[in-house]
Amino acid sequence: MNFYNKYLDIVKKNNSYVCVGLDTDIKKIPQCLKSADNPMLEFNKQIIDATKDYVAAYKPNFAFYISEGITGIKTLKETIAYIPSHIPVIIDIKAGDIGNTMEQYAKSMFCDFKCDAITINPLMGADVFDACFKIKDAYVFALALTSNPSAKDFFKHHELSDKIATTINSYGVIKTGAVVGATQTQDLTNMRNLMPETIFLIPGVGAQGGDLEKVVQLAKHNTQNPNFLINSSRGIIYANNCQTEEFAQKAQEACLNLKNQINKLLLT
Repeated sequence: MNFYNKYLDIVKKNNSYVCVGLDTDIKKIPQCLKSADNPMLEFNKQIIDATKDYVAAYKPNFAFYISEGITGIKTLKETIAYIPSHIPVIIDIKAGDIGNTMEQYAKSMFCDFKCDAITINPLMGADVFDACFKIKDAYVFALALTSNPSAKDFFKHHELSDKIATTINSYGVIKTGAVVGATQTQDLTNMRNLMPETIFLIPGVGAQGGDLEKVVQLAKHNTQNPNFLINSSRGIIYANNCQTEEFAQKAQEACLNLKNQINKLLLT
């Protein structure tokens, strides 16, 4: 089953649009796990166990794993293997390269790590998309308008972001979604108009200061099928700053709270 169909199924099963970002920083893992054989993996497992009934996807960020070398790469593979198979996994790698190089990224992520989707940087054009789609059932989230302050340097120029959005829309919702930052509320309506049925992966709620109410209102396709995933990383996995052994319970509470907030806002 490809990402798109998994998304439709898990949204119905868990009644959730929450994507939990597994941006696991070894420096922030609670002291109670430091003696484990693999503290990062044990942390991830406990977060997954605590949140799996309240999520629509998990999104490990590749940077946090590659920074730990071979151990980190193994941890990422084992983390993905641990996630229940009915929950889609997005590897946040933001790769974007010429065709033959991009094919290697795609092969690694989809065939070796066995994720359901990846994030891509589309600025090198069709080479990036087409290389991924050589892999059966590959799904990509292309950066359309990012949440970071320096997005104004490039992505905030409407000629560029509109062109990217139009391109994403042309590939169809079965294969392509869009990364649209929660902090860009003034542009969300335009992005949705250009990509009416595309799934938006929306980072920036929580630690980056995105306004959840405005995001839900402006980014949804409609109330029944909003076609988005609202990502929270630090706001969930480090909900109590990992100061106590109840870190997983606190993550569960934060995840459930975000889920309920989103669902309530969809009804208003």
